[in-house]
Amino acid sequence: MPDLIMLVPVLVTAAFGSMAACGLIVLTQRWHGTLSLDHLSGKQKVHKVAVPRIGGAGLVLGVACAFAQLRAGPGAADQMSEVSGGVAALMGAALPVFAIGLAEDLTKRVSVRMRFGVMLAASLLACWALDAVLPRVDLPFIDQLLALRLVAVGVTALAVAGVTNAVNIIDGCNGLAGSTVVAILSGMAFLGWRCGDALVLELALLGIGAAVGFLLLNYPRGLLFMGDGGAYFLGFWCAEIAVLLVCRHPEVSAWQVLALHAYPVIEVLFSIVRRAGKGDPTLPDRLHLHTLLLRRCVRRLLPPDPKRPWARNAAVAALLAPWSAAWTVAVTALGGGATIVALLLGLHVLAYVAVYARLVRGHWRLHPGAIFRRRSRVARTRLA
Repeated sequence: MPDLIMLVPVLVTAAFGSMAACGLIVLTQRWHGTLSLDHLSGKQKVHKVAVPRIGGAGLVLGVACAFAQLRAGPGAADQMSEVSGGVAALMGAALPVFAIGLAEDLTKRVSVRMRFGVMLAASLLACWALDAVLPRVDLPFIDQLLALRLVAVGVTALAVAGVTNAVNIIDGCNGLAGSTVVAILSGMAFLGWRCGDALVLELALLGIGAAVGFLLLNYPRGLLFMGDGGAYFLGFWCAEIAVLLVCRHPEVSAWQVLALHAYPVIEVLFSIVRRAGKGDPTLPDRLHLHTLLLRRCVRRLLPPDPKRPWARNAAVAALLAPWSAAWTVAVTALGGGATIVALLLGLHVLAYVAVYARLVRGHWRLHPGAIFRRRSRVARTRLA
């Protein structure tokens, strides 16, 4: 199994590098604020004060610092053949995704089609550089199709782009996306360690370190946001590690890896279905689970505090982060078999729909038509 003692300094370096870079962004915002400050006019905005939304740069720099340490540290010669080379390959593939997200953060003029196209291109680059191609999804008919290399590459690219967007979808409250990513990567780090895969473990720890460093500035006060660049970078990082786990270890269930990403994946699929027939499904709105929790639950239970105007925003992650952590523990501990994972995923979907229905309707109602109906009460009621 990989030597965890040698990997801990790399995780710490990623965390401190990310925290230092994010702190520098916050301290220098008066110089770059005209470009980097978040706009407050979007439908999905829930914060009151404009802060930099380029925290993704700190995430990338944190990973880069840890990678530099990995190359220069003891035993680097033995690790360069796979671990360091794999980290470099994934960083190279992830940089275009980060760059297109950062361009959107700074200009607000990059089309959804352009961003999705770059995600697909980056996924194809990772397929070539890391040989990260899904060989199976543990469904008999689809697995037969994936035996065709071209089909497998196409499915992999779409899956990676989907998870990348899913992490961006849940990035709406202080600490929410960051804590969710830490939970996901922790589960995959455990699976990598159990399988003796140093590359998967190292990649997961790098992502955890960078996300934790960012969270130290983002949560609870929201001194900066990761923006599209950071969300795309972390989403792409998670997706590629998931692909590597499945393609390198036949003993790991594809459903177990998917289950670790349950919350963001369910959120993005639910949002697509919910918006179907109501115009452009790519347009943001205020009907995500986290925004409904903030408006229908947190704001009713937590009185406003002028001294801590960020407290309500931060409370959403305080509600959802423990759920993500508990879910990761359950999936990694119990989710080895396809039947168990399918049951867990079904329970997760039911729990999500039940909570969403409660928040939308004000009572428990699980009928999907009650949620997806075009003339729902939410469409006619202005959220407080």
